[in-house]
Amino acid sequence: MYIIYSVTLDKYYVGSTSNIKERLKKHLSNHKGFTSRAKDWKVVYSESFKERSLATAREKQIKKWKSRKIIIDLVKGS
Repeated sequence: MYIIYSVTLDKYYVGSTSNIKERLKKHLSNHKGFTSRAKDWKVVYSESFKERSLATAREKQIKKWKSRKIIIDLVKGS
């Protein structure tokens, strides 16, 4: 599970993957979707899980917060 941040957009994006480096390359490439609007995404937080389902559950939990402040606190606390 990872959180990336774009200074240009001043936005966070929460996702999960088995390979953060490869996934970040895709976020930075030409594609359609939310992260295509900026090319300065940086990983600011990550958590590792033994099972994909646990990572996906954590991603969904964070997305349900819908609170930028809580995400910022999570990132700063790491």
